[in-house]
Amino acid sequence: MRIGVYSDLVYRRDERGVSNNRAFIRFVTALPPRVEEVVLFGRVDPEPGRSHYAVPADGVRLVALPYYRRVTSVPRLIGSLRTSCRIFAAELDRLDAVWLFGPHPVAQAFAVIARRRGTPVVLGVRQNYPEYIANRLPSRWWAWAVPAARALDAGFRRLSRTAPTVALGAELARMYDGGAPVISTGFSLVRQDELVLRETALGRSWNGERVVLSVSRLDPEKNPLLLLDVLHGLLARDGRWRMVVAGDGPLRDAMERRAEELGVADRVDLPGEVPNGPALWQLYRRSHVFLHVSLTEGLPQVLFEAQAAGTPIVATAVGGVSEALAQGAAGLLIGPEDAHAAIAAVERLADDAQLRERLVQAALENAERETLEAQLDRLAAFFRAHVAELPSRSPA
Repeated sequence: MRIGVYSDLVYRRDERGVSNNRAFIRFVTALPPRVEEVVLFGRVDPEPGRSHYAVPADGVRLVALPYYRRVTSVPRLIGSLRTSCRIFAAELDRLDAVWLFGPHPVAQAFAVIARRRGTPVVLGVRQNYPEYIANRLPSRWWAWAVPAARALDAGFRRLSRTAPTVALGAELARMYDGGAPVISTGFSLVRQDELVLRETALGRSWNGERVVLSVSRLDPEKNPLLLLDVLHGLLARDGRWRMVVAGDGPLRDAMERRAEELGVADRVDLPGEVPNGPALWQLYRRSHVFLHVSLTEGLPQVLFEAQAAGTPIVATAVGGVSEALAQGAAGLLIGPEDAHAAIAAVERLADDAQLRERLVQAALENAERETLEAQLDRLAAFFRAHVAELPSRSPA
């Protein structure tokens, strides 16, 4: 099977090849050899350069679309749409199906074109789009974008009545359960051979410095400023705590100012974005607690990563978080925007070795069921079962 994949991502090129700045691309491009070829449709930055994640050459091909800086560049987006549609349509005869992540307007336009040409369409949904947009408005002058996002979401849901859908987590899967088959999945990037041993995870010493780790974008919907309130509360009771917040984003300066105001600047590390891979795995494995305080979520891959490292988890019960943590069996769940609950949960983990052991055991079992390989196998089986290839095309 040859499958075209569109997600609103920006690619870069240099002498070493194609790369992308989103770890998600590692999941999509790992589909071969489960499928014959993955054809990526995406914007290509006109300036040569390199992003964190190399796009493999074997079994993967990039089709360049016109460049616009971001989705808020509305005039450029609209101006590029006709050319993007023409480029997309020209590739359809070489594809057995297309997997379109939306409800981005380009994904919806591509779905219409593919349907008219008789190419099977699979939808992809990674977030509650209206909620996502509402939390990322540049200013109050962009308030119109929220009803626009609702309209796009409604259009994508109508498509899901007849198009199979891959949804990030059970909550989104329920929202898109419109008649056609729906699969709830994560996008884990942890391979089977990267799972830590149970003995290693439980062998962490809690006698010295205790590290709380958080990995996320420093965006408002991730609520990173709350992390500093949690650290302040922990240090008021025990001076051994330290916090590492791996990620970058528009709230970085605010994080630094807040840390100074609370007097915890010397106990928090802000290393910026740590690319998915060995360096990030080491951060997880050296930490004692993983703390996730997001206000909205799909099914966060960081929770798979923390579970695979055997790092006990405290997380806000939003979106697909409860599902990822087996309804609390593989991590402690708290309400959003509740620093006191987060402090209490972290201290419970520090004080109760039996609780840690029970959570880590369940987390490792869950992580083993949700490795990169396991999720890719299920996804490929979903494509084979629900994508009807055109009669003129040979079977995969």
